[in-house]
Amino acid sequence: MLKPLTVILSARKCSSFVCRMRYMNSLKEDDEACAAALQTGRMFLFHRLAPLLQHTERGTFRPATLISSDVQSILENLGADRSLLKESVLIGCSEQNQAQFCLDVGELDQAAVEEMCEGNFIDLRKAFFLLSGAEAPLVAKGQALLRWHQTSGFCSATGHPTQRNQAGSQRVCSSSGIVYYPKMSPVVIVLVSDGKRCLLGRQPSFPRGLYSALAGFCDMGESLQEALCREVAEEVGLQVQSVSFSSSQHWPFPHSSFMLGCHASVNPAHTQLNVDYTELEDARWFSVEEILSALQVKTPPRRGDPPAVWLPPKHAIANRLVTEWTQQQRE
Repeated sequence: MLKPLTVILSARKCSSFVCRMRYMNSLKEDDEACAAALQTGRMFLFHRLAPLLQHTERGTFRPATLISSDVQSILENLGADRSLLKESVLIGCSEQNQAQFCLDVGELDQAAVEEMCEGNFIDLRKAFFLLSGAEAPLVAKGQALLRWHQTSGFCSATGHPTQRNQAGSQRVCSSSGIVYYPKMSPVVIVLVSDGKRCLLGRQPSFPRGLYSALAGFCDMGESLQEALCREVAEEVGLQVQSVSFSSSQHWPFPHSSFMLGCHASVNPAHTQLNVDYTELEDARWFSVEEILSALQVKTPPRRGDPPAVWLPPKHAIANRLVTEWTQQQRE
């Protein structure tokens, strides 16, 4: 008797998801419906692509969510044009079927907006260490779409201006009618293991002590496996023996990447690294004990703190790969 009940509950959950997705799609296709949803939706504010965060009573952070009337009041009080609200971009739908939008108010005084909203605009890389799992992807999506609109104002074929739909899900050339959609660049990210250790590297641009899984953009015509094997060979001089797919993730840096996360193994007898220092500043093997210690570092070390190895935030797919590998090693 329990099995049919489980099926019914799963179907109800799926039905709710389907309803939200169809509602989102209807807002992308109907400008008037989207404009109406904007009046009752929730708004995430950004200032020059930095999200607005607020302190919670528990001492954590969350994205500040406002309603349209709140944003209109802010625009009016700071002397901005209320039509700026129409530049909002649709980014999601809550489980209560409430549309979620984002808006960049970079033309307004940052301190004034922060005071009115009782929050702070924080760089997204730092914000990832402050947000919970469910909120970080939504904020990342918002920033990525806002950046795309800021850099896609003209048609690459004709040079004429492009016009967006109300949801911000596409732009159309005013001359040729060419339709442009937001794009992500495919990137393979791989955690290499020799069976007992895993391989991490760091780029010169990384903050002090930060190590991550190896990653690189997929070349035109490559499969996922081909790109992975090439990147490992280029960056550290190792030949991959086997590959297994883990998961995927949108990543807003540097300009919207589609991260394809994998695990890879190499021959334990051939683990000598030959690092390409034009690509990486350093790469090294880490034991399980060293990884467990790095996972305990929850926030980036501050200036003056003793040197420490730390990993990307828990929302990043690199952290997920490392955590998966650690769990396998402990089984």
